[in-house]
Amino acid sequence: MKDYLKREMAMRRHSLRSGFVREVAPRIRTFWSRLPGLMVRMTAGKLTQQQLASKDRKIAALKQELAAARGDASSPKFRLGSTPVFFVVGHQKSGTTWLMEMLDAHPEILCRGEGRPFGRDFRRERNKGRRRGYPPVSLYNAIVSSEDLRSWIERSVWSKRDNVNEHLKNLTRLAIEYFLIHQLVKTDKSMVGDKTVLLSPDIIEEIGAIFPDARVIHIIRDGRDVAVSTMHHIWNQAEDQGGTTRATPAQLAKREAYRENPQKLLESGEGIFPDGWLGGYATQWSANVGKSAKDGPLSLGNSYVQLRYEDLLNRPEEELGRLLEFLGADANEWTISRCISAASFEKLSEGRKRGEEAASFYRKGIAGDWKNVFTEQNKQEFKAAAGDLLIKLGYEENNDW
Repeated sequence: MKDYLKREMAMRRHSLRSGFVREVAPRIRTFWSRLPGLMVRMTAGKLTQQQLASKDRKIAALKQELAAARGDASSPKFRLGSTPVFFVVGHQKSGTTWLMEMLDAHPEILCRGEGRPFGRDFRRERNKGRRRGYPPVSLYNAIVSSEDLRSWIERSVWSKRDNVNEHLKNLTRLAIEYFLIHQLVKTDKSMVGDKTVLLSPDIIEEIGAIFPDARVIHIIRDGRDVAVSTMHHIWNQAEDQGGTTRATPAQLAKREAYRENPQKLLESGEGIFPDGWLGGYATQWSANVGKSAKDGPLSLGNSYVQLRYEDLLNRPEEELGRLLEFLGADANEWTISRCISAASFEKLSEGRKRGEEAASFYRKGIAGDWKNVFTEQNKQEFKAAAGDLLIKLGYEENNDW
């Protein structure tokens, strides 16, 4: 009887242990499998958003390599969050298009523009009726200004307890990645970038918040040359010339006087700028470029690099090589030479040499042209609005120019 009871008790204990193991063991395995992710979330507060994004990108790349090693044919070539994305930023008429063409000639790089992905508050209502030209609103603005989308986020069971603006920001990133990668997959290239003009002083700060893992090249040009180039651009791209720029009567009058006799206009002391225009434009240039140059290192750290238009003009091989290494692209001498040749001024301007002027998007392609144009009054206006930034950027030692 005692032996029977012992055997019965032993069998019950074994049954209880087996049941316990069957019920609890899967939970233990699940816990350990989720522990790394749990630890990442627990320490997220100690990491910057940029570091987390970089880790996510590395994990996604490893998963893609693993899928390729397994022979998974269904694995796409590019994935959201794992494909290298970059932005070429700069004030208008600062060489952004030239640099875009140079990078796009690289066998690994797709670079187009300007897509206008950023600019939370950028809208040009008067341009909405036009069938051509750049988008009248930025992609970011199109998303954040959608009342229906905002209402859905505020009320949906999936998001109503969350921060609405955070969702809108994340949706903007997904949309930008989608459109860029949608074009990238049509090529045999491996990285993609957008030429992004500084539509406001906050563009780089927005990139840092939306795309903390993106690489950003900020090209800067002497603001005085930017002003001269912009005025010619307004003249050449005016609506009466078949363009999309709405020039004022004063600007058109200056254009006609310059085209009739440029030397006479310049020697008259009146200059090419209408009264009051240069001071306002210099203020805009100073705000956009000054804040962007400050925000770059703060928002993006080592993922931000500056480039001077004048340096790219004087030593293109050295500067382009530096940029390609920054992007992680092949920077051998043959490739660099190919990119520079493909985007030479002669090719872009259809045969003209640098310095030969024409009413074209690629007008002259030189540095220091402001010295041939600025009147004494122009100098004083620009100094008052942006003289300090010229000194800070190293274009002048003081305001005695």
